[in-house]
Amino acid sequence: MIINIKAFGIAREIFGSTVVSISLPDTAVVADLLPEIKRLYPAMNKLSSFAIAVNGCYATNETALTAADEVAVIPPVSGG
Repeated sequence: MIINIKAFGIAREIFGSTVVSISLPDTAVVADLLPEIKRLYPAMNKLSSFAIAVNGCYATNETALTAADEVAVIPPVSGG
């Protein structure tokens, strides 16, 4: 299946786009998505952390994915 991922903050700069598509197995969970993001976009490995949201809620590694899901990469936020 193809997962469309919205990128925010520094992730958008790393991806070079606000939305990217990644191919995953039909039975994929968030834990399958993370290494694929890091493989395709090695600069993501330099971030101290980043979160994945699925359909507007922060996801765990066990969260199942479908092609219809709204998936977002949310990098750490800094500021004062």
